[in-house]
Amino acid sequence: MALRRSICTGLLVITTWLVAGGCAPIRTYVANGFKVGPNYATPATEVAEDWIDAGDSGVNNRTDELAQWWTTLGDPTLNCLIEAAADQNLTLREAGCRVLQARAARAIAVGGLFPQQQDLSGQFSRNAMSIAAANTRLVENRFFDQWETGFNLAWELDFWGRFRRAIEAADADLNASIEAYDQVLVTLLADVASTYTEIRTLQRRIDLARQNADLQHEMWIIADARFRGEQVSELDVDQAASTLAQTEALIPDLEYQLRQATNRLCILLGTPPADLAPCLGKGPIPTTPEQVAVGIPVNLVRRRPDVRQAEREVAAQSARVGIAVSDLYPHVAITGTIGGSSELWGDLFGSHAFQGNVGPSFQWNVLNYGRLLNEIRRQDARLAEQIVAYQNRVLQANAEAENGVARFLLAKKRTDWLAQSVAAAKKGMRVATAEYRGGQIDFNRVALVEQNLVDQQDLLTQAQGEIVLGLIETYRALGGGWQIRCAPPSLPLPTEPPVPAEPVPLPPGLSEPPGVTGSVSVR
Repeated sequence: MALRRSICTGLLVITTWLVAGGCAPIRTYVANGFKVGPNYATPATEVAEDWIDAGDSGVNNRTDELAQWWTTLGDPTLNCLIEAAADQNLTLREAGCRVLQARAARAIAVGGLFPQQQDLSGQFSRNAMSIAAANTRLVENRFFDQWETGFNLAWELDFWGRFRRAIEAADADLNASIEAYDQVLVTLLADVASTYTEIRTLQRRIDLARQNADLQHEMWIIADARFRGEQVSELDVDQAASTLAQTEALIPDLEYQLRQATNRLCILLGTPPADLAPCLGKGPIPTTPEQVAVGIPVNLVRRRPDVRQAEREVAAQSARVGIAVSDLYPHVAITGTIGGSSELWGDLFGSHAFQGNVGPSFQWNVLNYGRLLNEIRRQDARLAEQIVAYQNRVLQANAEAENGVARFLLAKKRTDWLAQSVAAAKKGMRVATAEYRGGQIDFNRVALVEQNLVDQQDLLTQAQGEIVLGLIETYRALGGGWQIRCAPPSLPLPTEPPVPAEPVPLPPGLSEPPGVTGSVSVR
């Protein structure tokens, strides 16, 4: 009864401080669920109403292709690479481990709602008293034992919502870590597709360079034969040899770029660098659909993981402002101790050895308001910074998507013009070859036509790759791909940190995607 009166008296005093002190309006405190500090609301953002190229025939507003956008390229090898990378990539596993850390931090924050201090203690001592001290000469038992045991508890009540705000912040941090995981997944899938496209593009460029080298070698043979027949000077032979050597010199550089791309793909797959030629073989540059599905700009806010991550970071910081505000008020706690004290072990747990205490207490940092107020100002400024960062992230996402759409559409137009240029260059090469055989033109004209054909074919191949890269950039900017984690076959977050093991080899021929085990529900 006395404990209940003490608690009620303490709460009454604190409520009087709250109302009379003017630290926070009582109605706001109640409206916030008996928590001080601001309640979170999603910040307003500006997003374009429509895409700049919305009227282009190559753009549509569907979103059904975003979840597995790479399948629109119609390349089974790429599909298998995507599955393998999502299952084995080490950067993705790092992000998964950060989710596990955030989940554990959230559980720690929840624990703050319960008694914060709980401990058992025990002690034994053999004691000796001085009989030379004052008033101790009549001590009959100078030497004695002492047994002590006890249980201590301290429970700070969440009167101002400090611990509940901490849980809000931990919840938001956990969600932000999940969004960060999804963003790593989006980036990974786009990087795999881009690297694969680069590999196919380089393979095609190398093939064209070799074909042109063969053609130029034939022209060198013709020039050499005409020189031996004293129809032309040796200058034609030298010029033909120079043109041939120039084209041959392109091949090692392209092969080096191909090696870099394959090594990069190995890292994305979570395997040591290796020769992927037996697995990948040779294939065409992936073909894209006629249209890119972009939805509407406002969907970026709901779909892009990095945008949602920035928004969750704002929510976490909003809760931390409330934690800082709670330090302005007294911390109310209930503390208690129960235990026993006895000279003999047999008497330690008897009722006559019982001792204990229980009661409310409070602590109020009344002389630290300069520090506490400035901490609130610091957290408020941090919140303002996070809001601006979130709004800026939305604008950047809008611009990145626009850039991807423009790259896709303009690369298609560029490819059409270059295809016409290559067709004309091939025709010109046939004509130049025939006229040179007939002695109608000199070799300088032939060399110019040869070099033009090499350049235009190389540019056309790069432009064909640019179409695919533009589509990939668009879907990366739209935040497509993370959805595969939420639907079977899913890409689950790890339930336990990965145990160091031998590197996982690339599946032979990439014919079957590796299995996926375990599942974690995070949404």
